[in-house]
Amino acid sequence: MYVINLIYTAPLERIDDALEAHRAFLTKHFDAGVFVAAGPKMPRDGGIILAVRIERDKLDEILASDPFAQQNLARYEVTEFKTTRLAAGLNLPVPA
Repeated sequence: MYVINLIYTAPLERIDDALEAHRAFLTKHFDAGVFVAAGPKMPRDGGIILAVRIERDKLDEILASDPFAQQNLARYEVTEFKTTRLAAGLNLPVPA
């Protein structure tokens, strides 16, 4: 599993201009089963994405295709961790 920390590098006006395309990017990867959670940070200086069932090099390719990356609006910090415990009732996809 990966925690992806998006850090905005542009003013919110530019982020908002690209938000619809970024949301379409998220939807594509939620539908593919790679992203399992996403949302803005508070305060709104970036966002968080949780990703599963993917090799790091493929994840890097996906992140490079994000409109935020292509327009130099955000940078990404990726942390990989092994999920060994979940809260009751929380089910994450099993690694492939």
